[in-house]
Amino acid sequence: MSARQGLRADSTHFTLDGAPFRILGGSIHYFRVPRAYWRDRLLKLKACGLNTLTTYVPWNLHEPERGVYLFQEELDLEAYIRLAGELGLWVILRPGPYICAEWDLGGLPSWLLQDKKMKLRTSYSGFTSAVNSYFDKLIPRITPLQYKNGGPIIAVQVENEYGSYAKDERYMSFIKEALLSRGISELLLTSDNNDGLKCGGVDGGTVAFIYPFINLVSSLLKPLMVMEYWSGWFDVWGEPHHVFPAPEMISIVRELLDRGISINFYMFHGGTSFGFMNGAVDLGTYKPQTSSYDYDAPLTESGDYTTKYHLLRSLLSTYSSMFLQCYEPISEADDPVNMECLPANHNNGQSYGYTLYQTDIYSGGDLNSRNHVRDRALVFIDRELIGVLDYRTQKSERTLSLLVENCGRVNYGPALDNQQKGLVGDITLDNVPLKKFTMHCLDMKTSFINRFILSIFCCPTYPAFFRGSLVVDQPTDTFLKLPNWSKGVVFVNGQNLGRHWSVGPQKALYLPGPWLRSGDNEIVVFEELKAAETVHFAENLEYGKTVDVSTQLFCTLI
Repeated sequence: MSARQGLRADSTHFTLDGAPFRILGGSIHYFRVPRAYWRDRLLKLKACGLNTLTTYVPWNLHEPERGVYLFQEELDLEAYIRLAGELGLWVILRPGPYICAEWDLGGLPSWLLQDKKMKLRTSYSGFTSAVNSYFDKLIPRITPLQYKNGGPIIAVQVENEYGSYAKDERYMSFIKEALLSRGISELLLTSDNNDGLKCGGVDGGTVAFIYPFINLVSSLLKPLMVMEYWSGWFDVWGEPHHVFPAPEMISIVRELLDRGISINFYMFHGGTSFGFMNGAVDLGTYKPQTSSYDYDAPLTESGDYTTKYHLLRSLLSTYSSMFLQCYEPISEADDPVNMECLPANHNNGQSYGYTLYQTDIYSGGDLNSRNHVRDRALVFIDRELIGVLDYRTQKSERTLSLLVENCGRVNYGPALDNQQKGLVGDITLDNVPLKKFTMHCLDMKTSFINRFILSIFCCPTYPAFFRGSLVVDQPTDTFLKLPNWSKGVVFVNGQNLGRHWSVGPQKALYLPGPWLRSGDNEIVVFEELKAAETVHFAENLEYGKTVDVSTQLFCTLI
């Protein structure tokens, strides 16, 4: 298997593992949220339709005294990043050393100021020496969690908004080298407002913008990203609470998304600047900031939902569909390759689930499977569902996609040796075999499902994933029903309950009580064709038509 290709910015859009990828991020600072609530907040971020977590790293908490390092309990950065990965979120890390963040001294430890000659955020030796010592402890904790090592970190930001400070032209190069020399190998980003763009970048880094901005130049050959789309604003003592009306925010977000721009919501959940860690503003008048960092964000300071959250979730769901999200191309070949021979699962092939086959076509015609589809294929042209294998199109280059499902291998009889799944031979268009297929493994394992933005019901594009929540007091056995849905798969708390299919006879899926937990339970439904707005639960299993099998059994035994 080739090495994993991380986040790239080599064209007009980001790619991850070679596939187009849009960053939909949200900022939640682990140091502003009690550890007991980390999972709750990250699940809510993902349920909103975001795929990436961004967080700063506060130097002054991790090294409160020179040479004293804290990375445990509430400051367990590694645990926070691993949790994000377990929940299927990517991570953009912003390790500073300066972070701003309305945090005391912008995250820099106050003991730096003991040096009377100290020049913060410059190449002054007293500062760079302290940074080197800190990075020697911090960066080795980060490098194993990078994407190339199987972790969720897909990008790392170099410093923060340096273009607005820009006192030393050598400083950003120093920080960049400090990261690279210690093993940071993922995409490097810088983040600046419009005025700071000229001074805040580094060679080889990707520029991310802060909103509001004056202009995003459409002729740029790099992907556009708003690293800080301000969902609200911070407060200072003695002045009114800042708000950003939800409808206005959503209107601007919709415009950005329509332009194909990646976005990070700062903040998605602000939390609290506990203790004495709040910062202050001084642009001629000193104004200390409040302990609350509510920020008028989609989640309140205490993690509750807001109107802004619900509107944002509805908006993002319209940009969520299977084909628009990140799945890994697993193989390319002239001829289609059946599931079992795909280079997946450490070259053991794909056993179950779906395989997506894609190729380009240049004319219309009759598509003939020659009985090579095993077992069932949804046919798409340019990501629009056409049907099952019979269609005519206009003449032009189009992308033909076949989402092929393994409906189950024969378990008895003479056909056992012929149970390869996927496309097991040529697919023809007007009797000409199609060539140059790209194949994607959609095996529906937990790691695969977590790659997707899980959408809610709001005019989705099928096939799609849907996420819901079931609140349980006392877990007990139950049956899950999906009236008015069509066909797909159901997962509860990561457990695959099996297929649902409206053709019957099975009308419900058994959900064992031990797979539920008191409180919130995550329900994920993969739906191929048609979804309803609700999922039902019942005490007993329900079937459609029945047939008496006693006669069949008798004949077989004879």
